[in-house]
Amino acid sequence: LLPSEALMILQEFINVWVRDPRIQGKDFWHAHIDYEICIHTNSMCFTRKTSCVRRRFSEFIWLRQKLQENALLMELPDLPRKNPFFSLNNSNQVNQRMKGLQHFLEVILQNPLVLSDSCLHLFLQSQLSVVQMEACAAGRTHYSVAQAIQNCGGGMQRFRSQEDLPELAQDCCDSDCESTSSSGLGLSCDIDVPHAD
Repeated sequence: LLPSEALMILQEFINVWVRDPRIQGKDFWHAHIDYEICIHTNSMCFTRKTSCVRRRFSEFIWLRQKLQENALLMELPDLPRKNPFFSLNNSNQVNQRMKGLQHFLEVILQNPLVLSDSCLHLFLQSQLSVVQMEACAAGRTHYSVAQAIQNCGGGMQRFRSQEDLPELAQDCCDSDCESTSSSGLGLSCDIDVPHAD
């Protein structure tokens, strides 16, 4: 190996993609869009080195609020503005929002202080709901953050092999990248939901 190649192997990296927007919901009034978030990293900060989960815009808003609460003096990047005229069927609006969400994650993942926040890891690598993530991060569940991620990381089928990862990274920079799985939602999670007292 050349010295520059050896250095690249040793450098930590965190690649994140926000892609594959899908309309969820049984009818127009209860529909929303969620996005697939895929992580590929060699960072010691992450329990899983590759993962894919689906999150909706309101969950990104929750994440930003939690990160801001936990890092009071830090300036966080903005999320895309909430548009009262946002249309689920307007591909331009959906793609613009998706690019804004990706930019948000790319920026915060460069911050070592944010990388220590358990809410971020649960958001990126578990299937837990907002209520479950809050309970787990606060230590109010019988499972740890690491257990939640190991049991609910899901989506690993999207990464067919380590050799495919660089190719996927290139392919999925395009916002029109097609999903290689039939559904990102058919993943099971064996963690019990904490009950409110």
